[in-house]
Amino acid sequence: MAQWQLDPTHSSADFAARHMMISTVRGGFRNVTGTIDFDPENPEAASVEASIEVASMTSTGVADRDNHLKSPDFLDAEKYPMITFKSTRVEKTGDKTAKVYGDLTIRDVTRPAVIDAELLGIVNSPFGQKVAGFHGTTTINREDFGLTWNVAVEGGGVLVGKEIKIALDVEAVPVAEEVRA
Repeated sequence: MAQWQLDPTHSSADFAARHMMISTVRGGFRNVTGTIDFDPENPEAASVEASIEVASMTSTGVADRDNHLKSPDFLDAEKYPMITFKSTRVEKTGDKTAKVYGDLTIRDVTRPAVIDAELLGIVNSPFGQKVAGFHGTTTINREDFGLTWNVAVEGGGVLVGKEIKIALDVEAVPVAEEVRA
């Protein structure tokens, strides 16, 4: 089983949430790190450990909103600097697709999560390095992780939806055997 290291310069975790129940706000994180133990011939034996640096959040388009999302009302980047995922099992669903079950931790609250994952391919880069690409999606209820801040809006509804859609795009490179020893 080969171990692959996520390339943080070519990996991201993006999110989307309803705003006032009528539009969608998007943002993301760019410092995504971790490892994948993966053999394309035996995907169900794979495992994943990944971390996202909360402070690496990219713009949602409004600086005050970005700062609010990093504040104690939401992710509390100072107190909880990392979001983590550790797989518990992988279920093959197609030739290049799988469900990756695991534990997602946000603000020191751990809940089960399922990522619908796809192997986009394994290629040799123009620089001679082998690279694997993966895409994954999941949806979580932010309130399950203690992210309960909200404000009622006129006419019913709330400012921030509970459901958060997450899209992961990662590139990974093999870890050299001597580095792993």
